[in-house]
Formats: sequence, structure tokens, C-alpha cells
Amino acid sequence: MNPKMLSRLDELEEDLEARRKQVETEGWLGEIEGIDLTLQFLREKRKQAQRSEQPGRSVDLGIPSLPHRY
Repeated sequence: MNPKMLSRLDELEEDLEARRKQVETEGWLGEIEGIDLTLQFLREKRKQAQRSEQPGRSVDLGIPSLPHRY
């Protein structure tokens, strides 16, 4: 994932945190639960993106090897 995507995820998290504070002030408990769940998914997505950017990291594509002929 590119740095632009990571910065977008950061932006979304900031917006959600601000929204959470607003709905908390209003006492909208159902909204808080939904925002918390969205924040959880967003943070997991960021972790996945950061792991995929680690240099030297290999990815197993699951391609089978050909059997040896004797």
C-alpha cells in the first residue's frame, strides 16, 4: 500500500475520532458503538498495510512445485 493510502487512513481515523467525541457529547450510544467498530476495522487495515510495506518481506503465493521425475 502506498503512503498516500496510509495518509488517507490517518485522515479517516481523525475524522472518526472527532465524530465519536461529538456523538458522545450528544449521548448517542448506538452511534458510538458503530464508530468504535469502524475504527477497529480501520486500524486493522492500517496494520495490514504497514506489514505489507516491510522491505524484504516475501509473500507465499501458494504455487505448487512440479514433482521430480526420476
